[in-house]
Amino acid sequence: MQPETRRVETHCCIAGGGPAGLMLGVLLARAGIPVVVLEKHADFLRDFRGDTIHPSTLEIMWELGWLDEFLTLPHQKVERFSAQFGEHRLTMADFSSLPGHAKFIAMMPQWDFLNFLGQKGRRYPGFRLLMEAEATDFLEGAGRIAGVATTTPTGRLEVRTNLVVAADGRHSTLRHASGLPLQDYGAPMDVLWFRLPRQPTDTTETQGRFDTGRIFVMLNRGDYWQCAFVIPKGWNERIRAAGLGAFRASLAPLLPFEAARADAVQDWNDVKLLAVQVNRLLTWWRPGFLAIGDAAHAMSPAGGVGVNLAVQDAVAAANILAEPLRRGVVRDADLAAVQKRREFPVRMTQRMQLAIQNSIIAPALSGATSSLKPPLALRLLTRVPILNRIPGRLMGLGVRPEHVETPEA
Repeated sequence: MQPETRRVETHCCIAGGGPAGLMLGVLLARAGIPVVVLEKHADFLRDFRGDTIHPSTLEIMWELGWLDEFLTLPHQKVERFSAQFGEHRLTMADFSSLPGHAKFIAMMPQWDFLNFLGQKGRRYPGFRLLMEAEATDFLEGAGRIAGVATTTPTGRLEVRTNLVVAADGRHSTLRHASGLPLQDYGAPMDVLWFRLPRQPTDTTETQGRFDTGRIFVMLNRGDYWQCAFVIPKGWNERIRAAGLGAFRASLAPLLPFEAARADAVQDWNDVKLLAVQVNRLLTWWRPGFLAIGDAAHAMSPAGGVGVNLAVQDAVAAANILAEPLRRGVVRDADLAAVQKRREFPVRMTQRMQLAIQNSIIAPALSGATSSLKPPLALRLLTRVPILNRIPGRLMGLGVRPEHVETPEA
């Protein structure tokens, strides 16, 4: 006998308990709006997700009055980012001159960030976070999306709502179900993520190295380095077939310390693949439905801005949609206003990421030249005093930073 379908009603249902979904859920609940957030996993403990909390997101934490408490969580401060191009070393971004209350990137495990948001959300009576609840399809009525069908360990759950928000990532089930057209811009690379031990005598600086045919990034995570080995698109199986020994040997010339530390990679299970995508929905909404974050626009890992753009989407959506949700009537024009607000910064950021892919990453991976130099435009940006603040501002704050406008109920 099939278990009985359960039903709940709310003003807004958000699929996906990542940075975009939880931030939107917390902000709506803070404004007094009942909201249900669905997270398909039992917890947030997944490694090698976006762990860079940029100054734009830290400023939002300050606006909410949470910054000091947030920074008591384990994190490492990144005040500048350097990169090595062959024999040439550049400071790619310096955040020390940014406006705001946090002039650094906080490197923090994403599960700590998400748990923090979940705890803040539970302070509000209208906030419900359902774990092990996966939105699988839409419920429709009166010519619009009216809710979602959800699978849970105890059976089917139907959530009826005035608005469904897809924040379920770059492989979004609801985006696929929506039928909205997706523009794919391509990417020449994938990324292999793994850990290497960090010693107290190591530099504290987050850094990248661009050599002919190889790109390697090291993120300081306190007692270990979170490492990204950038590979040509589709090369994952080829690298694994060559064997773990060959993989470790390929790391040796890229490491700023003894090659023996690469032996910490004991098994291919220690190496996680990120299949890089850069894409964007042409339209982010349908009547009763909105996509934000990676569900609306998958970003390249270049600059580590994906988490922060997702948070900016959530803040803009809360600012625009709180009052319509409070009234119980979300018009198509309200949803279009969210896309209009956020599409320009997403477009500009993706254009910059595609330029980095084409001018830096693709040439480095191709091995077409025997020596690698940073592009002239990048050298000018980092060396000319009047220009050298631009990379830090674009990376740290983005094209159009958002600010919390919805008052606490």
